[in-house]
Amino acid sequence: MKNTQTIDWLEAGKNKTAIWHSENDTPAPKLVQIADDTIKADAAHKLFCEGTALLWRGDFQNAKLLMQAISRRIDRPGKKPKKAPASMTEAFHLHRQAQSQKARILGMLLIEVSIGYHINLRRAPDVKAACEHAYGKSTQSFVVSLRELLGLIGAYEWSKNGVEIAAINNKIHPSYGVFSPIRGEYLNLVDTAPLPVPCNLAFDIGTGTGVLAAILAHRGIKQVIATDNSQRALDCAQKNINQLDMKNTVTIIDADLFPDEAYGKADLIVCNPPWLPARPSSVLESAVYDDGSKMLKGFLNGLKAHLSDAGEGWLILSDFAEHLGLRTREELQGWIDAAGLKVIDKIDTKASHQKTLDASDPLHAARKAEVTSLWRLGKA
Repeated sequence: MKNTQTIDWLEAGKNKTAIWHSENDTPAPKLVQIADDTIKADAAHKLFCEGTALLWRGDFQNAKLLMQAISRRIDRPGKKPKKAPASMTEAFHLHRQAQSQKARILGMLLIEVSIGYHINLRRAPDVKAACEHAYGKSTQSFVVSLRELLGLIGAYEWSKNGVEIAAINNKIHPSYGVFSPIRGEYLNLVDTAPLPVPCNLAFDIGTGTGVLAAILAHRGIKQVIATDNSQRALDCAQKNINQLDMKNTVTIIDADLFPDEAYGKADLIVCNPPWLPARPSSVLESAVYDDGSKMLKGFLNGLKAHLSDAGEGWLILSDFAEHLGLRTREELQGWIDAAGLKVIDKIDTKASHQKTLDASDPLHAARKAEVTSLWRLGKA
């Protein structure tokens, strides 16, 4: 755990200090008060909005209930009707702003965790295994937001249970901070698209959990090189590849996009970059947002140099950004052309995740229209 910030508070007439921990690099709250089960949700909500965090000394389960009550207050529509956004782009930015504000407010309820990952509160769960999964071995006590703590508990359950992947007839186990492959439509595209001939060597760029590398290996490709530059992702992918008994086929390496020239030129290079060209507001959002389309452009611009003559690059990309007005199809096509590439084929599938059914979502119109595509690219 890398921690440099501290928080201070007054308790029982004494000044106290603790290490502040935030995976999202959220700054430590400057104002902290002690709170317990006697505080009302309205009073806590007011303090949070004013910038005062509450360090919880009551029942752990009551802290969860308090956070849920405050969340309902944040989501409750105001009395005055809000002006409808002028465009889907404005709706997206307003939605992100609202989500960021909500995260900031809900992050003001704090829990103290002692060495050994013990929480000294009534009805507190045993969080040792979940914390070790996310943070590593315990070396010091610290204070963390309840929201982050609940998030890592949920991530640990995902990791333990795994995600069923039909394409490999097995499970992938995502780690905390590594994007979970819960949307099956893009996995199906990689599983069913026609492989180039020959196809003996493949690269999986930005492998994450290793799921696409595993699908390629399952399809019979003899050698797959999977890259990532996140240590969490590298560890997660290696663990999954080991559990799937694919370590003789799939090699996980630390690289920013492409492996170096020693690995040769690939017959197939696959990349599923973050789909939205917007700035991540936290470290953990980098799997969703690709600021300035940096990874997408990097993949396209480097593809030609790393492909064999008859090789293909598979770009897995949703058009959600186009429906939000964040990127145009013409821009994407222009980047493909400028990289010296041509489109061999584009295989489309409709998005089928739960959010496409939620009409109350401010981005529902864009989600409902979303199409996920596998672009088969070759040298022009």
